Parts: sequence; structure tokens; C-alpha cells
Amino acid sequence: MTTQIINTRISEVTIYANQALVTRRGTVALTGEEKELIIAGLPLTIQTDSVRVRGAGKLAVRLLGVRTETIFATEAFAEKISLLSRQIRQFELQKRSIQDQLEAAQLQRNFVQGLSEKSLEGFSGLLAPAQINLDEIGELLKFLGQQYGEYANAIALRERQVRDLDKQLEILRQQLKQIQLSPCKESYTSHSVIVAIGPAGAGDFELEVSYLVSRAGWTPLYDLRTSSNSDRMNISLLAEIRQKTGEDWTGVKLTLSTAKPTSNTLPPKLEPWYVSGRKNNQLPQFVSQVDDDFAELEALLADENDTTKKQDFLSAQKVVGQGYKSDTEVTLRLDRDSDISSNGATHKVIIFSSDYPCRIEYVSVPRLITFAYLEATVTNNSNGVTLLPGKGNIFRNNTLVGTTQLENIAPSQQFKLNLGIDESLKIDRDLVEREVQLIGNYRRTTYTYRLAIANLRAQKTTLRLIEQLPVSREEQIKVHLLSTRPEIHLGEMGQLEWLITLPRQSKRQRKKEIYYQFAIEHPAEITVMSLDI
Repeated sequence: MTTQIINTRISEVTIYANQALVTRRGTVALTGEEKELIIAGLPLTIQTDSVRVRGAGKLAVRLLGVRTETIFATEAFAEKISLLSRQIRQFELQKRSIQDQLEAAQLQRNFVQGLSEKSLEGFSGLLAPAQINLDEIGELLKFLGQQYGEYANAIALRERQVRDLDKQLEILRQQLKQIQLSPCKESYTSHSVIVAIGPAGAGDFELEVSYLVSRAGWTPLYDLRTSSNSDRMNISLLAEIRQKTGEDWTGVKLTLSTAKPTSNTLPPKLEPWYVSGRKNNQLPQFVSQVDDDFAELEALLADENDTTKKQDFLSAQKVVGQGYKSDTEVTLRLDRDSDISSNGATHKVIIFSSDYPCRIEYVSVPRLITFAYLEATVTNNSNGVTLLPGKGNIFRNNTLVGTTQLENIAPSQQFKLNLGIDESLKIDRDLVEREVQLIGNYRRTTYTYRLAIANLRAQKTTLRLIEQLPVSREEQIKVHLLSTRPEIHLGEMGQLEWLITLPRQSKRQRKKEIYYQFAIEHPAEITVMSLDI
């Protein structure tokens, strides 16, 4: 059976969280005889048991077998030594040729220099001043100077070329020395896939090889953009792709997936689950004996609680190359070819950019800070894709105001985003009254607060204002809400919350005022701690 090396190129890549499925294709002309097709130079990151092969074309071809071979360092070293030796010989021949040209140029320059000196001597010693033709002398000097300059430039160029070749030769000789002295004679450097086929006749045949590689993955990244006056939010989903698989992905079709593929085609095998016991009134003589009795059981329980092994068990039935879709997996296909080099650097690829409906609301907690925060409630499109967990950069009015971490967001699901402080709402919080009364052996302290809110925006604005009363942890200390204006009910853990509609800014506008009053009662001999008023 004859062998033939087939040239293939990477056409498609599906990237998972921590690995990738690479698809290569190549065309070969068959003559009708059985042969072995070799795909060489595949990277070390290949999971060899994940290799899958199939063919396409009008020609009927029978697949006889597929195997992978490891190319060891001794073979690679011999090839590298041969290549470096050939390169060194080529550079040495090139250097010798340039040195010959340099010597010729030096001889020509020296001849012109000698001719110039003799000509000047002849003019000065043999001819009388009246016989000297200045025009002829000028032409001669011009010719000699031009020739000398040309040869001098040629000499400088050749000398520079010789220096460059010396540097390249030194690098190649150092590389050759390192390879010859390398101790890694038993390490392997690449893989080859050998496909044995039996064609029914002559014709072109397209071979497709796919395999899983490690040292590759992707993570979602979001740009979330809106403005203070908009009811839409633009969400751009980007993929941060990293790969150091040992081969560049150039002009490939990319697919991003959250699936967890495995190359295993067999279901997992259950091992015996052994248990042991002892009488309830029987105490162990040594702790180490108990440890020995239950060591295997504890190991099995540890395996059962190991989340990574659970994931492997759940994905064990997936066959590479047969994609499937479920509610927990998302597949994103890019509509353009991409270039991802194998240098480990992060490459950002835009997957989509779309507008989502959102409701802008102001939130303020004046007890902690007298500013209003802008909060957006965003609704994922009902016919959109599931937004994956990932980091999001939040932009308001084209200004980066912060970052957030998105959770898994299904279609039609709502989520909240904080858009930072907005100074267009002014809030003042004042303690306008503090009254202390003694009623028998009890002390009653009444506090009255006023909050004044001014809307400086040109639009009507909704504000959710949150205040807080102290919460007693002792039965002897009582906290009572006496009144609120506008009236609201006391929430959990002493929280007060108003939903206020503020009219747009105007010259006659008055501040919106809110009041609330509460009292604290306790025995006079008790001092209330942590009362930050």
C-alpha cells in the first residue's frame, strides 16, 4: 500500500470553555489503488482519541482504518539539523559571492584612485600652463569622481551585506549547536494522522479530519450602552478568545459553544460499591483502624461529590462531531471568517450588537449618601439568545461608569444594571426636630426628618427613595414609626420606601419635601448603642 502526504487547511473551529474542535479539509487525486493518506505536523495539544475522519465527493471510497502516530524529537531533530545545515551552506555561499564582489569593487576603486593621481602628475609636470585645457581637466575630474563614488557605494553595500550575513550565520550556528546538544531526545514534537482508504476508481476525493485540542477557550464579554434619557439599551456581546494550541487559525469559520464535549464514546462503568460495619457497642481500638475500614467508602463519596467528575459523567455520551441542542447550552456561529493566532493573546470578536427595552429609574438612600443613582431594568428579547454569564462594561452617555457581572439571562427575563451617580437630582436630608421626654422611668426620644428633592432635569423623573429606621434587638428598647408624609407603611428591617414622581425643571419649581417621624423608648438607666443619628 502506497503512502501520500495530503495538504490540509483548517476550515472550521468550534471553541468550548477550555478546548476546541478543529476541522481540517484537503483534496487528493486518487488513482484507484489502496493507499494511506498522511496528515502531518499536527500539534501536541491534540486529544488523539478524539480524531474523526470522513470523506466527500462523487467517488466511492471505503475507509479502511485510521491511526495516529507520534513524531519523536529524534526525527524532528534530524530534520531540523538538515534544514539548518542547508541554510548555513546557502548563507556561506552567498557570503563568498558577496566577498568576491567586494574585492572586485575595491580593485576598481583603487584603480580609479591610482589613475586620478597619475593624471594630476601628468598635467602638472609635462604640460606648460598655457597648454592646459581646463575644460578637459574638469571633465576628467568629474568622470574620476563619479566612478570613485559608485565603487565606494558598492563597497559599503557589500560590507553591510557581509555583516548581516555574519549575524544570520551566528544565529543559525547557535541554533544548530543547541539542537545537537539538546537532552530532549525522547520527547515528541508533533502528531500525524494516517488514513487508509480503498477507492472504487480514479478521481478527486475530499478528506475531512476533526479533532479536539486543549489550551483553547473563550469567555463572554459585554458592552452595555445607554443614556439618561433613553428607554433602550444597546448590548454588544463579544467573545474573548485565547488559544495556544500550536497551530494558527487563519480564515476559519468560528463557532462558540457552552457545551462540554468529550471524546469518550463508551458509557461510564460502575465499580463495586463496598460497605462495611461494626456493632453499635463496639468501639474501635485504634483510630487508624476505623480510617482503614471506611477509606474506600470515603473515596467513593468524595468522587460522588466531585463536581468535575459529575460534569464528565453527564457529558460522557456526547460523540464528537454530532452537535445537539438543549436548554442549558448555547451555540453562537460567527458570520465571517476569523484569524486567531496561537500566541496565547486575547482576541476579541464581536458576536452581535442589539437594542433591548429598558426602564430607567432613580434610586437614592439619603441616610448613606445624598446623591441619586441611576438604575436600569432591562428585558431580554423574547426571541433573542440567552445571555451567558460574563463581565459587562457599563457606558452611560458614552462614558464608562463601571463594570458588572451578568448572570445567565434567558429570553424575556429581566435584569437590573446600576448606571452610577446622576447629579441632576439634588437631595437634602435634615434632622428638623429631636425631642426628649421622661415618662416615669422611661425615656422617649422623638426624631423628625425632612428630605427635600429638586429635579434639575428637563424631563419628568421617577425616584425610588429609601430611608431606614433603627431596629431593636432587645425587648426593653422599642422603636415606633409615628408618621410619614406622604404616607407609607413600614417595611422589613425598618425600611421606608417612597416612589416619587418629580416634575421637570422649571423656574417656579419648588422642592419636593418628604417627612417622617419616629420615636425610641427605653428605660432611663439604659444607654442606646449604635444610634447613628
